[in-house]
Amino acid sequence: MTSPRSYTRGARLAELLQQRIVIIDGAMGTMLQRRQLSEADHRGERFAAHGTDLRGNGDVLNLTRPEVVREIHREYLDAGADLIETNTFGATRIAQQDYGLAEHAREMNVAAARIARSAADAAATPERPRFVAGALGPTPRTASISPDVNDPGARNTDFNALREAYHEQASGLLEGGVDVFLVETIFDTLNAKAAIFALDELMADTGERLPVIVSGTVTDASGRILSGQTVPAFWHSVRHARPLAVGLNCALGAALMRPYIEELSKVAADTWISCYPNAGLPNPMSETGFDETPEVTGALIEEFARAGFLNIAGGCCGTTPAHIREIARRVAGYRPRSRRDPLFTPLLNAA
Repeated sequence: MTSPRSYTRGARLAELLQQRIVIIDGAMGTMLQRRQLSEADHRGERFAAHGTDLRGNGDVLNLTRPEVVREIHREYLDAGADLIETNTFGATRIAQQDYGLAEHAREMNVAAARIARSAADAAATPERPRFVAGALGPTPRTASISPDVNDPGARNTDFNALREAYHEQASGLLEGGVDVFLVETIFDTLNAKAAIFALDELMADTGERLPVIVSGTVTDASGRILSGQTVPAFWHSVRHARPLAVGLNCALGAALMRPYIEELSKVAADTWISCYPNAGLPNPMSETGFDETPEVTGALIEEFARAGFLNIAGGCCGTTPAHIREIARRVAGYRPRSRRDPLFTPLLNAA
């Protein structure tokens, strides 16, 4: 039987998407980098004697410096985010193997979800609910592309290994109290299919039916994700998941992402559209490391809203609370994009 909590929260988010453009937060990773945390900060007392360097492993901070993660969530909520992502982009067993922390992956996800849940609940009001998205990143391995240029058939992972890692991650996120699963920054659709399969398994096993958002990343001006699919091909490869929303994030700034989000808005007519680009091109001289200021990013995202492309808007790498505040301000007066024959509503009704 479906959990009343999960069903109610999923339904409330779906209802909100019909009323206005929903704001998702910005980049956790680059916000953590700006804090210049030391190796000792990452290790904390718990991993003080760990044999592998942990600096740069933002996911371990859920266990060693939870107050830092909570503060970043709070900053994005104060800036106007309706939906915040858990700090779990690399919190799979596969990704954590690089740091010797694979056995702690599930715990990282439970902790991250609880941190985000407490921050969202503290900011929520009856008139302004806040939601938590359990973030499932792409992992540093790919099921479709060879890591060896001399051996096109070589692979460093497979579907089952990815499925098991994602199942473990999603189980922790569910236990921690997320409202929606977000499969994001997809550069290999086969990886995403493993995540979707794992989510289906988990929800069938637990009886808890949460919405799923799927977000790919177009890596360059070719208009394709890294494993070679065009935006329409990507959509048709994941459409069977009946996502609450599908979208694009990261890789490109808003200026370069426009033609691809427009294309996705046209082909994915039966679901909602999310868009959270990075803050432009890399710029080491900029405070955020990217070249688009909050004003530039906000103006570009406003144009997407004016054109009728958007249901969920926010930012990825380099995007700060100031960017999110400006995006929220600029899209506030625009109607959300409409859809036809919604995919997610029958799923909610069936639950």
